[in-house]
Amino acid sequence: MAALLATYMQAMNISIPNAAVLHVQGGLSMTDDEIGWVFSSYIAASAIVMPMTHWLAGRFGRKVIFQVSIALFSLALMLDTLATTPLQFVSARILQGAASGTLAPISMAILLHELPPFRHGRIGIAWSVTALLGMLSGPAIGGWLGEYVGWHSIFYISLPMAGFIALAMGVYLKEKKLHKSEHFDFFGLATFSVGIAGLQMLLDRGERMEWFASPEIWAEAIASALGFYLYIVHVLTKDEHFLNKALFKDRNFSVATVMFFAFGFVLLPTLALTSPMLEELLGYPADTAGFITIPRGIALVGALLLTWRAPTRIDNRLLVIGGLALVVYGNWRMLGYSPLMDWWPVVAAGAIQGAGLGMMMPALTRAAFSTLDPRFRAEGTVLFNLSRLYGSTIGIAIVQLYFYSNTQSMHLALANNLRPYRIASQAAGSLSGQGLALMNELITGQAALVAVIGQFKLLMIAMLIVSPLALLLRKPRSGNIPGVAK
Repeated sequence: MAALLATYMQAMNISIPNAAVLHVQGGLSMTDDEIGWVFSSYIAASAIVMPMTHWLAGRFGRKVIFQVSIALFSLALMLDTLATTPLQFVSARILQGAASGTLAPISMAILLHELPPFRHGRIGIAWSVTALLGMLSGPAIGGWLGEYVGWHSIFYISLPMAGFIALAMGVYLKEKKLHKSEHFDFFGLATFSVGIAGLQMLLDRGERMEWFASPEIWAEAIASALGFYLYIVHVLTKDEHFLNKALFKDRNFSVATVMFFAFGFVLLPTLALTSPMLEELLGYPADTAGFITIPRGIALVGALLLTWRAPTRIDNRLLVIGGLALVVYGNWRMLGYSPLMDWWPVVAAGAIQGAGLGMMMPALTRAAFSTLDPRFRAEGTVLFNLSRLYGSTIGIAIVQLYFYSNTQSMHLALANNLRPYRIASQAAGSLSGQGLALMNELITGQAALVAVIGQFKLLMIAMLIVSPLALLLRKPRSGNIPGVAK
């Protein structure tokens, strides 16, 4: 129970600020282009630490690492609530994400170790559903708490869970260490992380710093290029590294991993766009904006359970293609969003997209691991998870970047109708300063909604690009499918 609760807690804290993000923004005086850091800082830090989990558990013991992670996670929750500046808040989210990086993998390892083998399949699906429920219920919980209790409460709510988890693990979990002599490729992880972190900072800070007119952006670009270069050279010249080259020789695994990156590219960025659109542009309160995301989560989990139970005689590739089609159709419906709509189009489009994502997750997992040599499954699971995490954090950065850029461009295009030779300007000339401010606000709202729709189109195009890869998948071999997508 504690292991599943830890999985839920770390996943919930990814998205719990989503619907309450405007309250957080107001409380910390964050600018619009800094909002994406609330999510990407947590995810990126988690992705950096996660590959080290196996080595850390072997070196220091799984119980020690788990308890230290819970303690750091709790400390970060307190620092989140005490933050008074955006830098303090983002730093706390980085610590929180880093601490969460070990929680999910160790929780899964504990479940598999403590339960008999005949239950592994069921506990695997329970673990996956728990993680998804945490991520998808976060906006509804955070929206309600942010609206009626205050944004600080969205972090306080996790403290009792953390306390129960620490107590249960401290009392009941027995220590277990692996071989201390196990080698870990710190150089490979460090160079890969520098490359990703530099790219993330470049995308997050580029618009604000006017891109390559800023020395900071040049430094981040050079760091990213150097990190990826050193990592590629390291992979090509060394036999051992934290992502085994043999993984990429399996066509199914390589193709499914790329498609899982696209899965992550759509999963969280859709949430990052939907809640602010509902609150800031359509005027919904934070709790309602959070509740509107619930049908998407229900559809996702329901489709995942049905797909996982699908008879083996059904070609897995058809499930992948069906999921892709639903995601694309859901995003296509999002292109019809309007300032005059009610909540129903958002619910319908989100549910359709969620059902597609729910079909894709188990289908891609089967495709990835059905042909992979069992010797590489541990490393394959790490890379498969990382692809989704990096897809989400890069996706959030890209949609935020293009959203603000497109808003400015669309605002300028709409404002052209207010030039002196336009009829509208004659009416504007008689308006007071307050009236002109209202007109500018209306134009800004229109421009922002057009920009949001453009980002949904970007997510749809990303799915369309990877869709042909489904044709490269081979039919899985029966009896070689793992029980869970970790």
